[in-house]
Amino acid sequence: MATHTTASCTGSTLLQPISEITNLPLDQVNFVAGQLFALLMAVWFRIYLHPSKASPFIRHVVATLLGFYLALFCFGWYSLHFLLQSGLSYGVMVFASLEHMHKYCFVVTLGYLILCQITRVYVFDYGMYSADFTGPMMVITQKITSLAFEIHDGMYKKEGQLTPGQKYLAIRRMPSLLEYLSYNCNFMGILAGPTCSYNDYVAFIEGTCYQPRHQENANGRENGKCKQSEPSPKNDVIFKLCTCGVSLAIYLSLCKLLPVDRSIDDDFVSATPFYLQVVYLYLAMLALRPKYYFVWTFADAINNAAGFGFNGYNKDGSPRWDLISNLRILDIEFSTSFKSFLDNWNIQTSLWLKRVCYERSTINPTAATFLLSALWHGVYPGYYLTFLSGIAVTMAARSVRHNIRPYFLASDSHKCVYDVITWASTQIAVSYTVVPFVLLAVGSSLKFYRSWYFCLHITCILTVMVLPVKSRRRQTKEQQDKQSEHNSTDNNCNQKDKAT
Repeated sequence: MATHTTASCTGSTLLQPISEITNLPLDQVNFVAGQLFALLMAVWFRIYLHPSKASPFIRHVVATLLGFYLALFCFGWYSLHFLLQSGLSYGVMVFASLEHMHKYCFVVTLGYLILCQITRVYVFDYGMYSADFTGPMMVITQKITSLAFEIHDGMYKKEGQLTPGQKYLAIRRMPSLLEYLSYNCNFMGILAGPTCSYNDYVAFIEGTCYQPRHQENANGRENGKCKQSEPSPKNDVIFKLCTCGVSLAIYLSLCKLLPVDRSIDDDFVSATPFYLQVVYLYLAMLALRPKYYFVWTFADAINNAAGFGFNGYNKDGSPRWDLISNLRILDIEFSTSFKSFLDNWNIQTSLWLKRVCYERSTINPTAATFLLSALWHGVYPGYYLTFLSGIAVTMAARSVRHNIRPYFLASDSHKCVYDVITWASTQIAVSYTVVPFVLLAVGSSLKFYRSWYFCLHITCILTVMVLPVKSRRRQTKEQQDKQSEHNSTDNNCNQKDKAT
């Protein structure tokens, strides 16, 4: 196994002996080694290049050079794609008009990513499910497109056209090339992200990230404390590294015992009762998730170790280091709705989809968001089956929540029963929906759905037909209309009182 991936790995071969000893692909060994190196550099960066000791220029330069080194170590000459994608997009930002720059930049950046994904999948190695150069490009795509929209909001739109969130993220001046490259390719996030807003990253570089950014993140007592002292991320970094160790141990122990593709094995399907197939699928997906827990939590720990990720204080005065966290494990495993699961899984990607697509789409924002998510993830057909199924599941879950949930809120016991039922339903729905995402191919994905008689698809469609629900935008508009009518009535009453 290791020998096969050595030939296809374009990164460093320095760790080839470790790859052979562990029987792991060389690109995965390089990835873990690169993240360990980034963790050490993050501690050094926070101590010796602290904003009080080094200028923002020096911090930008060092973060960028270390990021390029890690990219070369892990991906070799393929890392040139990071520079090409970033360079093309920066040219669009500089030379295109502010009115349409964000649209052109979005098309160029996403188009370049998709072109690289097509080349990697259908030209070089179809089905390679390991570290590849398009992984970092996915995060860079998020950063570039977010930056383009934030520049458009800050330099073209009027203040009254922006939501409170867009006002905070809006960028009032064009970043320099160094700032741009540092934001996209810094060593803390070049290999596994997560994405972040440009303003938050610049605040980290300049040393102003410990000042309160959002009023709701810190109340009066904590605000004063925040301004007086700089919190240490040590405890959070240690906790997250321990979480990484546990997640990796669970994944390596269970991934081969509970493979997902056993769900489409003819002997397994014919010999196993349907309810046991459901239980097996849930356990197989449960064993698969720790791989993502390991990668994303490790990336979060690296950023925290460098001093990036501070998000105010809790009510007890303890610092929060979850500004760019990508998941909440307990909320994922115990979520009672499909939306709650998605909101706590790959959080920064969900925020990117919301800010770039959902809030700005004028036609069916839910479908547009799922389509963009599929295009961003890659060109495997299984991705599109997963996200098309996700649209139906999301709409059905919304219908159930709006029409049925109110009947279970009368007492705590009824609500507890509802929570147990929706937890089980959510875990089954998620497992059923993401099977094509894991199997990748159309044939095997449809084989699985046929073995389940497309039961969840049919159930979701019937649910939406029987229990219709208004779109979120329509509900918001009606609430605004009611509020406007209420305010108008109050104004009339006040005028009458004054006249009297």
